[in-house]
Amino acid sequence: MSQPWSPEQVISEKRASRIIENQFPEFKPVTVKVLGEGFDNSVFLVNNRYVFRFPRREIAAHLIQTENRLLPVLAPLLPIPVPNPQFQGIPEDQYPWPFGGYTILSGKTPTNLTLEQRMSSVEPLAQFLLTLHNFPITDAEKLQIPYDQLGRINITKRKPMLEANIESAREKGLIDLDVVEQLQFFLSSIKKPLEDETKTLVHGDLHIRNMLVNEDGIVSAVIDWGDTHIGHPAVDLSIVYSFLPTEGREAFFTIYGDVQPEIKKIARFKAINTNVILLLYADDQKDDELVNECRSTLLLALNG
Repeated sequence: MSQPWSPEQVISEKRASRIIENQFPEFKPVTVKVLGEGFDNSVFLVNNRYVFRFPRREIAAHLIQTENRLLPVLAPLLPIPVPNPQFQGIPEDQYPWPFGGYTILSGKTPTNLTLEQRMSSVEPLAQFLLTLHNFPITDAEKLQIPYDQLGRINITKRKPMLEANIESAREKGLIDLDVVEQLQFFLSSIKKPLEDETKTLVHGDLHIRNMLVNEDGIVSAVIDWGDTHIGHPAVDLSIVYSFLPTEGREAFFTIYGDVQPEIKKIARFKAINTNVILLLYADDQKDDELVNECRSTLLLALNG
């Protein structure tokens, strides 16, 4: 008799293969290779052409469901490729949650990009976010996209958390005193919550680990839409400060549209906050390449 599913279990290649063959017989014979094992999902390369993501806990299953509803509608509209989960798995006897599969997107995680390579992504990113943020809110609501429930740019909540993370990064030797002082100086300029209440559909977690670039260093895909929600566009505009050089930011906003200075400052805050969290994660995972990239990205965001 088979053992009941335990959410703490890592989904093996064998189990993933069995589930996929059972629900999508057109994939037979299935070849499965682990692509990644995160806290939320197990990710597999299937038949060297498709990516399948299996939630490992209940909250991740809800995020997959959100992606499965939204992305088939959104993907054809966006100027940069995003996952399009054309294969939507359902719970079964030995696996309790929905899962999704899509054609693999080309590109690699951006690392060590030159100034020129970063500049080449100014127009694509501006057009991408302009299109995304103009997606009708009423349509997003019909697709059951949630509103922001985490206070992602709630300064009262996030500023003390960022200050604590900065101190932790300093203690671990991940950032030096000069960078700490620059961060503290910037944070001292943020004294009150954002008053603007604009709401748009946002990706929700737009940073270097959720983007792919082509061989020329140009953004070629935006992945991991589990945090998508209806919220303030500053959440996504953080990428302007964590990815684009200072020279490209004016050009970005010329295409995207005019944005108030206080919104730009909060977007920069979000970029720094996300990057410090990612830096601590990279150190915990002993991912030296990501640690170095986060350090570079942090300096980019501080160069306002």
